[in-house]
Amino acid sequence: MNDQIILTYHVCADDFTRAGEASSDVKSKLKQMGVSPDVVRKVAIAMYEGEINMVIHADGGIITVTISTDDIVMVLSDKGPGIPDIELAMQAGYSTAPDNVRALGFGAGMGLPNMKKYSDEMDISTEVGVGTTVKMKVRI
Repeated sequence: MNDQIILTYHVCADDFTRAGEASSDVKSKLKQMGVSPDVVRKVAIAMYEGEINMVIHADGGIITVTISTDDIVMVLSDKGPGIPDIELAMQAGYSTAPDNVRALGFGAGMGLPNMKKYSDEMDISTEVGVGTTVKMKVRI
């Protein structure tokens, strides 16, 4: 039998004081479950980058994390502006973050590249003016 744990988090737009709480909670839960430190690190980084992207670029959104014996799947869905050019957005250093966000130390253009780097599988579906859903998987 393949038991699963499903966690759901609501991410608020422009709330930099709470940004990272969801990824920190998942990191803590995975550590308590005895998941290997390498897997915990990959999940925490990939999810944090996605969470920050939702805070900066979207009107917040929902993150659903499914933990099973084989893998950890993170689905980040938002109702933001969408990504007009995924290939461009995947380039390290490319950013559409406004100056006020950059002044806070965010928006360096490493979010999507790091999400891909630290997940074993990543899929982006996006529609301009509608929103974006990113699905990432990290194998245990």
